Amino acid sequence: MAVWDIATLPAREQFSYWHEVICQAFVPLTPHRTTDETGFAAKVETRALAGLNRARLRSRPQRTDHGPREVARTAGAYYFVNLQLAGRCVTTVGEHTSVVRAGELVVVDTAEPYFFELDRPWQMLSFRVPHGELDAKLHGRRPRLGRAVTATGAGAAVAALMPALWSLDAADPAAGELAESFATAVAAATAGAPAERPRAGVTRAAVLAHVERHLGDRDLTVAGVCRLFAISPRTLHHLFAGTGESFAATVRHRRLDRCAAVLADPATTATVTAVARAHGFDDPTAFARAFRRRFGVSPRERRP
Repeated sequence: MAVWDIATLPAREQFSYWHEVICQAFVPLTPHRTTDETGFAAKVETRALAGLNRARLRSRPQRTDHGPREVARTAGAYYFVNLQLAGRCVTTVGEHTSVVRAGELVVVDTAEPYFFELDRPWQMLSFRVPHGELDAKLHGRRPRLGRAVTATGAGAAVAALMPALWSLDAADPAAGELAESFATAVAAATAGAPAERPRAGVTRAAVLAHVERHLGDRDLTVAGVCRLFAISPRTLHHLFAGTGESFAATVRHRRLDRCAAVLADPATTATVTAVARAHGFDDPTAFARAFRRRFGVSPRERRP
């Protein structure tokens, strides 16, 4: 993992170093200051994974150009899939301009000019994908470049998978499946029509990534997940058919497993009831009963 924390530099050197960092971490880009701040605190982390280059960024307001001159200096052809975590990114590709807000994503192509206007402090996950990886899922279609994609339907799958992939160790056995799921979801979210009918394993991986990040959500139900991913209850049931557990059982068991891990942590000071409630169990008696069925001991016996 490479980390550039520009805030550690003297304020007068920060912006010039930012220019060097983003070109080193990504492709040729030209940033422009848009405020009269003295310093330019920013941070970039990059990690490689199964053909992807993953990056997490946070920075100050700016304009960033990947214009014709930068395109001419770019080696290789890539798509960047950017998930806005905070702030917003006004993205221009050709004659189209789109406002990408927190929770939304956008795709740009390094072989074509694009321009970003970031008018407030911002954070972003940005994954670089070789043309071939995404084009194989698009089957001759072109992705809609520079268009804001909301976190619904296939967009929800991308928004769930990117944080999961960011935190994944490159040696994790699930890396290949999740990376393939990511490319398929991006194709479905950005093509004019679904690029290919999602395989069960692909969509299930996205649903599981969402489940892991939202174990405490009360809307983590069949109805809530179907609404988010724009699928029917029958489709959701089909995704988990043959796995040995229904969707509801999967959610329940993962919540119980997370509760068990929290309770076993010596640093945990919360009560059993508070831990249960934080992970979707509002009835202490029902939680204790389900916990004992799964682990053979009571929640209190799980404490160190």
